[in-house]
This record gives sequence, structure tokens and C-alpha cells, in this order.
Amino acid sequence: MMSDNLPGRPLVGTLAIAFVVLLLVIDTVQSAPINPFAAPPPVALGSGEAPEGAHCTQP
Repeated sequence: MMSDNLPGRPLVGTLAIAFVVLLLVIDTVQSAPINPFAAPPPVALGSGEAPEGAHCTQP
């Protein structure tokens, strides 16, 4: 039967979680730390700052 050669759900789940953790570790190692003083505000409602960078803000 074909299902005898397939890995089980626990193995596939563990491999998927390990892959996500590996991606997070690689991203953390290669990324520069965030400068909170240079970062844009998470929500700019009423701050007076104009949006920039999005396609809808281009002339």
C-alpha cells in the first residue's frame, strides 16, 4: 500500500515547526536591531504625518 511509505503527522508537524523556527533564527541573526527612535509610529492616526511609499500615495 502507498500509505506505508508516507511519514506520519507528528513527524511532518515537527519538521514544519522546526523549519519555521529555523527561518526565525536566520532572520534574527541577519537583521539589524530596530531603532525605536527612527521607526515610524505603528499607528499614525491624527499624527499629521503624510503616508508615503504606497502606490495610492504616488501622484
